[in-house]
Amino acid sequence: MNISRYYAGLALLFLACGGDNTSSNVRSPGSEKSAKTKTLEAGAATIQDKTPVRRLEIYLNGFHFYNGNLKGQMEAHHYCTKLNEDLTQCVIFDGNGKDAKLMGVEYIISEKLFRTLPADEKKLWHSHRYEVKSGTLIAPGLPEVAEHELMELTVNTYGKTWHTWHTDQNLTLPYGSPALMMGFTRDGLIDPRIVKERDQRFKVSSEENRRKRSDILAHPTVPGADSWQTGEIIQLPPLTRHSHGEARADSLP
Repeated sequence: MNISRYYAGLALLFLACGGDNTSSNVRSPGSEKSAKTKTLEAGAATIQDKTPVRRLEIYLNGFHFYNGNLKGQMEAHHYCTKLNEDLTQCVIFDGNGKDAKLMGVEYIISEKLFRTLPADEKKLWHSHRYEVKSGTLIAPGLPEVAEHELMELTVNTYGKTWHTWHTDQNLTLPYGSPALMMGFTRDGLIDPRIVKERDQRFKVSSEENRRKRSDILAHPTVPGADSWQTGEIIQLPPLTRHSHGEARADSLP
């Protein structure tokens, strides 16, 4: 069976079951769309080809934090396409409804590719081992069996994530510099309140997921990933005076 085609079909079939239940908290300034704009949008939707967008076939929901600031935690809605068996690309939103704000991108690679990266590049990437095994990473709308198989494909991958709109702080417009984000690596780091609220909204249980994923084989994390754990905090230098407080030594365990 072509596994990519299998998941693509399932994701398209069940995506509606896991969408439109998380509104964006951002309220941006601006006038309501004019009749002319709406007409142009309707025409573009009918006429223009949107192949790259249509290929965003997989929906994942999880949590990120600012590299260097564990207190800066947020939910992230990933819409992804597998370019091949070793490389996936995702766009990230702060919600899953029509008002969702695009807040970043994530590139996901296999362990095989991650091992080929130079040491300085590895520092930008985070492991997905804990996200999968803890049950906090979910694929909304997928049947249990399909989600389990998708998590088997994801558990030993690595992600590089940049947020360009810090929707936990900037509730109008995307201010300041992009920020490098990380994924959680062990119990006790993520705020249980945001997990509980997300689980209730999607009618899932991260704890139940954890039990059901106990049979998923997770390799030891390849050295170099999750470099924040060894005190190597990497962020872009600020491009404006607007600070997001990403790197805070007092927030690290």
